[in-house]
Amino acid sequence: MHRSSTTSYSVVSEFEGTLLKNKDSFSYFMLLAFDASGLIRFAVLLFLCPVIKLLDVFGYNDAALKLMVFIATVGLSQGEIEAVARTVLPKFYMDDISMDTWKAFSSCKKRVVVTRMPRVMVERFAKEHLIADLVIGTELNVNRFGFVTGFIREADIDQSILNRVADLFVDRRPHLGLGRTSVTTSTTFLSLCEEQIHASVPEKNVNQQLELRPVPVIFHDGRLVKRPTPATALLILVWLPFGIILSPIRILSGLMVPLWIRTYAMRLLGCQIIVKGKPPQPRGAGNSGVLFVCNHRTLMDPVVISTVLGRSVMAVVYSLSRFCNLFAPIPIVRIQRIRDIDAKTIKQELSKGDLVICPEGTTCRQPFLLRFSALFSELTDMIVPVAVNSRVGLFHANTVRGWRCMDMIFFFMNPRPCYEVTFLNKLPMEATCLSGKRTPYDVANDVQKVLADTLGFECTNLTRKDKYKVLTGKDGTVSYVSFQDQAKKIINTFNPFSN
Repeated sequence: MHRSSTTSYSVVSEFEGTLLKNKDSFSYFMLLAFDASGLIRFAVLLFLCPVIKLLDVFGYNDAALKLMVFIATVGLSQGEIEAVARTVLPKFYMDDISMDTWKAFSSCKKRVVVTRMPRVMVERFAKEHLIADLVIGTELNVNRFGFVTGFIREADIDQSILNRVADLFVDRRPHLGLGRTSVTTSTTFLSLCEEQIHASVPEKNVNQQLELRPVPVIFHDGRLVKRPTPATALLILVWLPFGIILSPIRILSGLMVPLWIRTYAMRLLGCQIIVKGKPPQPRGAGNSGVLFVCNHRTLMDPVVISTVLGRSVMAVVYSLSRFCNLFAPIPIVRIQRIRDIDAKTIKQELSKGDLVICPEGTTCRQPFLLRFSALFSELTDMIVPVAVNSRVGLFHANTVRGWRCMDMIFFFMNPRPCYEVTFLNKLPMEATCLSGKRTPYDVANDVQKVLADTLGFECTNLTRKDKYKVLTGKDGTVSYVSFQDQAKKIINTFNPFSN
C-alpha cells in the first residue's frame, strides 16, 4: 500500500517479526534463562522446545508463550529480569532489527511498540534504542517478595493488547500499523489502524526526510556470543563438556610452556594468534622500557602481546579477580586510579622494562573504542600503539554482572579462540608530549584514532564509568580491602559492647 510523503502522526508496530526480522521469541527466553538463572534452566527450556513448537503449529500460540514465560522466569526476582533486559538482550535485538521497518517506524512522531513478550523484556531497548514512546506487552505476575510467579496477567493476549491500544488512542485511530500478515485479523491491534503495512516494509513506504538511526548498542553483558536458537543452544550444550576439559589444559599449558614456543603450543590446542606489523626489539640495559598502548577487548590482551613478543612484559591493570591474578602467566602491576600515585608506579616499572597498558580502563566488546586516559602519554616518549581484536565462537571472555573469575576459563572454552595483534609504528618524538608540541590529551586522542582506524572501529568519548552506569547502575569503582580489615569490620558489626 502506497503512503503519501507526509509524516504520519502515530504508528503502532509489532515487535516480533516486524521490527525484528525473526518472529520467533524462543531464543530471547533462552538468553533470559541462561543469564538470569544458569545452565539448568537453559537446558530445561531447550528440552521443551519441541513441545513449544508443536503448540505453535496447532495454533495454541498463547499456550506456547505462557510455557516459555513460565520456564524462563519462575522464581526469578524482578530486578534480575530487568538487569538481563538492560544488559544482555539489547545487543541481540539490535542484530535482528529490520531496517526497512525501522525507517517507516521512525518517520512517525508518536511511536508505539506492541509485543507478546513480557513488557519488561522489551521496554528498555525499545525506548532507548528505537526511540519508542510506549511499549505494550504482557505483564508478569510478581509476588509481594519481588519474585516472579512464572505466570502472566493476560488470559487472551491478542485481545488484551487490542484493548490497551484502543484505550491509548481514544480520540483518534493510529495512522499507521506495522505487523505480520498472519496477524491481520479483527482481534488484533492492526484492525484499529487507518493504514496497515505488512512486514517486510517496502522502501516506498519510508519517509526518507524524517528518517532516524537506531541508537547503537555500545555496552552489553552476558556470556553467550550468538543468539541461542534451538540448533545453537544444542551445540552449546554438546560442546560444554569438551570445553570444560579443554580450558584448564590450555590455561596450564600457557603457564608451563616456555614463552618462545607458547604460540606453537596454543596453535596445537586450537588457539590462533595472527600477528601483523613488526614488533619492536627489546631495549638495551639501562634504557627505559617500551610502553605498549593497546585497546582493551579481554583480560587476555597483555598475555597475548607478551606471547607474541616472546618475552615477559608486565601488564598494568586496575581490577583483576584473584583467580586470574593467581594464574596470570605474566607479571602484573595494579594501579589505584589516583593520578600521582599511578604515574609514579608506572614510571618505576618502565625503568625496569616494557609495559602493556590499556588506557580505556575497561573492555568493550562492540566495534567502538572508549575514551583513552591521557596519563600514559605523560610518562614516556617510547610509545608503541598495538591494535588487538579477539574472535570467539560461543562464549564471551568478559563480564560485569557475572563471575569475573571465570573470564579466562570461558575464553579458553571456545572451540577456536582467535586473537589478531597489529603492531603499529612507534610514535615519533614530535608526536609525544615530551616534544612540548602536543598536550597529553592530543596524544591520547591521536593514539585512539589510529587504533580505531586500524581496526575499523569508531571512537567515542564514553568511559569506564559510563559502561558501569549502563550495565550496573554504579560507577565501577573498585575498593581494595585486606582480609584482616574485612574480618575486623565483621567483628565490629556484631560486637554487642561497641558504642
